[in-house]
Amino acid sequence: MENLKILNKKEGERVLGRIKEQFGIKNLDFDYGILQNKGGKIFLISKDVNKIKLDKLRINELGLYVANTNKELRLSIEGSQLFGKNASKNVYEVNEEQANFWLKGEDLECSKEFNGFVIIKHKDDYLGSGKWKDNKILNYIPKERRIK
Repeated sequence: MENLKILNKKEGERVLGRIKEQFGIKNLDFDYGILQNKGGKIFLISKDVNKIKLDKLRINELGLYVANTNKELRLSIEGSQLFGKNASKNVYEVNEEQANFWLKGEDLECSKEFNGFVIIKHKDDYLGSGKWKDNKILNYIPKERRIK
């Protein structure tokens, strides 16, 4: 398991602290193991992962991909769904038309100012995260997950 590192409690709390800070999350009911690959991707997994002898396996990814911490903290679509309901800042609510643009991979015009990455929300759905820059929210949805 040379490509994945199981984060210890202190390292895991540091990652969760960054998520809480970026999105204004006060309470987070969290009981998962946290893994990080060499590229900075963060994965969540059951704490029972300790029962598996991972050092004998060649694994690149394991668990649910929720964030990338390579340069700045960026939530995946699943990460926005997991953490979005507790977020109190850096959340941008969009209408139906904007949601459709977003899901097609388009950047969104946005006159509201944010700090860094923003969770995109439509009604009760969380659609991923993008980076606010120059009155736009830049789309990070992978091409293979976009609606055509």
